[in-house]
Amino acid sequence: MTEPRHRADPPPAAVAPSQPRRRRLLLAGGALAASPALFHVARAQAAPIRIGFPTPLTGAFSAEAQDQVRAAEIAVKEWNDAGGFQGRRCELLVRDDKLNPGEAATRTLELIEKDKVNFVVGSLSAATQLSINAVCRDRKVLFNSISQSDAINEAKDWSLYTFHEALNPHLTAGAVARYAFPKFGKKVVYLTADYAYGHEMVRGFQRAGQPMGVQTLADIRHPLGAADYSAFLPRIQSLKPDVLVLCNFGRDLVNSAKQVTDFGLKSGMKVITPVLLYTARQAGGAEAFEGIVGGTSYYWAMEDKIPSAKAFNDKFRKAHGGAVPSDYGALGYAGVRSVLQAVLNAKSTDSVPVSIALRQLKYDWYKGPQSYRKCDHQSVQSVVIVGSKSKGMKDKYDVFDVLAIEAANEANLRSCDELGHKVTT
Repeated sequence: MTEPRHRADPPPAAVAPSQPRRRRLLLAGGALAASPALFHVARAQAAPIRIGFPTPLTGAFSAEAQDQVRAAEIAVKEWNDAGGFQGRRCELLVRDDKLNPGEAATRTLELIEKDKVNFVVGSLSAATQLSINAVCRDRKVLFNSISQSDAINEAKDWSLYTFHEALNPHLTAGAVARYAFPKFGKKVVYLTADYAYGHEMVRGFQRAGQPMGVQTLADIRHPLGAADYSAFLPRIQSLKPDVLVLCNFGRDLVNSAKQVTDFGLKSGMKVITPVLLYTARQAGGAEAFEGIVGGTSYYWAMEDKIPSAKAFNDKFRKAHGGAVPSDYGALGYAGVRSVLQAVLNAKSTDSVPVSIALRQLKYDWYKGPQSYRKCDHQSVQSVVIVGSKSKGMKDKYDVFDVLAIEAANEANLRSCDELGHKVTT
């Protein structure tokens, strides 16, 4: 058998002067033996921070979801370009939840268990976000939701790891009601998508309208993803409301707005919607949305008065050939950027310290001052009231007039006590 090149036996006394060399070899050997562990530690320290991003890339809300992704990627790039956290970059892992709560839960579980994400941001449905939140809550992974929901803030669904970057229906519908009902009338019909989003929006309008003496003539419900609304329109016309509220979203909003216009309902009533989507207006066109008023979390033309809006728009334009971000796109940006800022503030990627840092965050990423309410982690923010334009548009992006902005005000939210949170002083 061939002897090893470096024997462990001590050299003969005649060569004692080589002892320092032997010591150097032993030290070098020890360093080499330790190097694999050091290599793995270095790799762990440089491992990327992973954010899971489940959203419905296919289905009725696909246009809005794809814009969420585009804007979220800008937040990631911006953070990486600034150096990340302790040399660690961020990766965005996008998954299609297909607008299905079961699919959303499966994809989220895979992101946590298989892909080892540190945090989850996303969703575009009141139902899927509750499903995503349940998975994250049970596994103690921070989730920042970027879709409207009232239920996610309620104590039964909430946890230390639950945050809600988006507006909620109570706040959105309330702002639109406070603007629209005094101007357009108090007899109201709702055409409502029959799931949580639609139901919660109707409740928000009714609660805001009650002190004004607003009367609900009917709440007419249609299935999610309906293509034909003709069966509902004669009844709406026969009720003769002052205001018709389209409490639906995405492709449903486009289809119902077109058919309401074609049926001639606008001549006898004002049509409003809680969320007047930029992507829906782009898809439906000026005629279908002519005269419709609604709320939004963001409209790009706010850049004329809000510096952070201009900065965000410019980043988006640069990345996407001059296009401007949508309202739900902006939520994708803010949802990711808030979490990454909390990582820097907490000096950690563990969900508990990041959660503590996030609930203390005061920020202005794209629309003016925002902060998270302590009891339920709801982002307190402004609501923008817009009207669809059909004339005098400067370009294809110039689709709304900003009619009013209801300033951020915690008093416009449901109380912590009503949501089931016990607040101690």
